[in-house]
Amino acid sequence: MSSILLSVEDSIATITLNRPGKLNSFNREMALRLQSILDECAALDEVRCIYITGAGKGFSAGQDLAEVADPNGPGMQKILSEHYNPIITRLRNVPKPIVAAVNGVAAGAGANIALACDIVLATESASFIQAFSKIGLIPDSGGTFQLPRLVGFQRAGALMMLGDKVAANDALAMGMIYKVFSDETFTVETKKIAATLSQMPTRALAYIKHALNNSTGNTLEEQLLLEDTYQQKAADTNDFKEGVQAFLEKRLPKFKGD
Repeated sequence: MSSILLSVEDSIATITLNRPGKLNSFNREMALRLQSILDECAALDEVRCIYITGAGKGFSAGQDLAEVADPNGPGMQKILSEHYNPIITRLRNVPKPIVAAVNGVAAGAGANIALACDIVLATESASFIQAFSKIGLIPDSGGTFQLPRLVGFQRAGALMMLGDKVAANDALAMGMIYKVFSDETFTVETKKIAATLSQMPTRALAYIKHALNNSTGNTLEEQLLLEDTYQQKAADTNDFKEGVQAFLEKRLPKFKGD
């Protein structure tokens, strides 16, 4: 069975991490396949939103440590440079909104893959763990970049050093994630959000994503110039014309993603 499943329906690409017996921990095959699937979703015009979740009881426990311990395995340098760094880069640069539907534990690289997505949703029973220090490592997969910007420098440092498990509602309270749903309604509610995104002006959402990517390193003046560039690009889209026309005609817009 494939380590990652892909289905496309109603403009939503659903990516399911599929090693439930290993809590969807990543090995080389799985990491490379996720990169390939993200590239495929980026290229497919019919895909206007990407929805990532896990099979079974967890989202992802991060790296499969059996592969790390294998003397014939890829080794840490390759695991970072060929597995996780390209995944995080793709998640941040795919010009489409990406929803992480965290259905259980998200630990180590699994947590940071979730946090690199555009909108992070969790079920009440989910948890997030920067588990790296427990085995003598530092957070990778963009964790030291994303987490301080989400929860603040002090709290991020404590979570990374102590390796505390953060329950979903606590993650919501500290600004780590967007929303939490009950276990019973989780799939329905998270799919509703993905469906909403899939019917929105796709290019404008991509420009929002690109602007956010640059916002942490830019001065105010640089960011204003970037906003000017992307706003002009957005104003040239058919979806902008449709949005304005729908507003004037007092009807709901029908965006096509172009």
